[in-house]
Amino acid sequence: MKVEQIYTGCIAHAAYYVESNGEAAIFDPLREVQPYIDQANQDQAQIKYVFETHFHADFVSGHLDLAKKTGADIVYGPTAKPNFEALIAKDSQEFKVGDYTIRAMHTPGHTMESTTYLLIDENGKPHGIITGDTLFIGDVGRPDLAQHVIADLTEEKLAAHLYDSLRNKIMPLPDDLIVYPNHGAGSACGKMMSQETTDTLGNQKKTNYALRPDMTKDEFINELLDGLAPPPGYFPKNVLMNIQGYESIDDIIARGEQPLEPNAFEAAANESRALILDTREAKDFHKAFIPNSVNIGLDNNFAQWVGELIPDIKQQILLVTDPGKEEESIIRLARVGYDHAIGYLKGGMEAWQASGREIDSIDRISVKELEDRLKTNSAKVFDVRKKSEYQSQHLKNAENTPLNELNKYLAEFPKTEFIIYCEGGYRSMIAASILKQRGIDKVVDVIGGFEEILEHEAIPITNYVCPTTLL
Repeated sequence: MKVEQIYTGCIAHAAYYVESNGEAAIFDPLREVQPYIDQANQDQAQIKYVFETHFHADFVSGHLDLAKKTGADIVYGPTAKPNFEALIAKDSQEFKVGDYTIRAMHTPGHTMESTTYLLIDENGKPHGIITGDTLFIGDVGRPDLAQHVIADLTEEKLAAHLYDSLRNKIMPLPDDLIVYPNHGAGSACGKMMSQETTDTLGNQKKTNYALRPDMTKDEFINELLDGLAPPPGYFPKNVLMNIQGYESIDDIIARGEQPLEPNAFEAAANESRALILDTREAKDFHKAFIPNSVNIGLDNNFAQWVGELIPDIKQQILLVTDPGKEEESIIRLARVGYDHAIGYLKGGMEAWQASGREIDSIDRISVKELEDRLKTNSAKVFDVRKKSEYQSQHLKNAENTPLNELNKYLAEFPKTEFIIYCEGGYRSMIAASILKQRGIDKVVDVIGGFEEILEHEAIPITNYVCPTTLL
C-alpha cells in the first residue's frame, strides 16, 4: 500500500496518489496528468479512479484528461452535477483500490458537493482522510466561493454547513488518522494555513481554532468569516471550467509551443492584440524587455499573480521566456485556466535585440542608493505589498498601493521619478512592468525590497503600534 502526497509549491496544492495491489487512485490532480500516469506505470498499476473532493476554484483539475488517457472513472461527492460523465458517490459509499477501501464522506461547507475520503487499509483500520478544502492544517476551507457561482449559497449558510460537517463527520474520527489536505500555506482557499502539509487529526483537534470542542455554531461562523479577504477574480472561472469541461492540455501545449521569429512575433502581437507576457526573472527583465510587455516571473507564485492581474481568462498570450522554459510557462498558465498562449519568441530577448527592434528597461537601485536618494531628493515611495504587510512594518512615509489593487491607484503615481518596493523584488517588478505598460514610466525599483531595507539601519522604518485602551 502506498499513499503519496504530490505537492506543488507555486499554487500550494496537494494531489494524492494511492496504490495497492496493482490498482491506483488519484485525488485532486493538477492539469498536467502525465506524472501521475508515469508513477502508475512505474508501480505496474492501473489507475482505476480519479477522486475529486469538490469543484476546485484555484486551479483547473486534470480529471478529464486523466480519465480519457487511463479509462479511470471520475468520482465526485453527493450533489455534484458535472457536465460530463462521472460517478456521483452517495454518502458513505465505498470504493475498492486493490486491498484498500475508500469511503466517501459528504462534508458540505466549503462547497455543497465537498467530500472527504476516508482511507481504510487491508485490515479494515482507518489510515487517513483526504479532506480537500474541508479541513486544512491549522485552518478550514473558506465558505464564500460557491456564492460567486450560485448566489443563494451565502457564506453564512455554507459556514453553518461546514460547522456541522466538522462536528458530525470529521471530529468523531480516531485521533491517529493522518489528515491529507488539498492546500498548504500560501493558498487563497484559507486564511491561516500552516506550513505543514499533513498532521494527525488528534493534533488538529488540539491546535486548529476551527475544531475547538466548546465552540458554538455562531462563534464558528463569526471567526471563520472575520478577516476573510476577497477571493481572486479567476476563482469562479476555474470553478466553471471544472464543472463544464475544457480543452485537452496536449492541445494547449501544442498551440502555445509555436516558435516565432522576431518579425513573426511582432506581427502576431499587432494583429491579435495578445498580451506579451515575459516570464523571466526580474534581474533579467529590467535590463531589456519588449515595450508594453508584463513581467510575471516563473520562479515564484506565477499562477497566482497571472490569475490576479490578467482579468480575461481567454486573453491570448505571447510568451517571452528563458530558453527551455516555454512548455513550463504554458503548463503553469493552463493550471489556472489561461489556455490561450499562441506562441513564444524564438531565441528569447537575445534574438529580439539582435534584430535591432526597440527595447525598454526599468531602473533598479540598491538599498544604499535608496538611502542616498531619500536624503537628496523628494521622490515619492510606494509599497506594493499587501495591506497587512504594510501595516506591520513599512518604510517611513511610503504609500501603500497593493499589487492586486494596482489599477485603483494609477492616479496616485506621479509623472516625475518615484520609487517602489515589495518584500523581495518579485512583486515590485510586476508592478513596474504594468505601470510602464500604462505609460507611467518614471518608476524605479528597489533591489531586494523590504527584506534588504530592514538590513539597512540608516533607513527609517514605521512599525505597527497596537493601540492602547484608555481606562
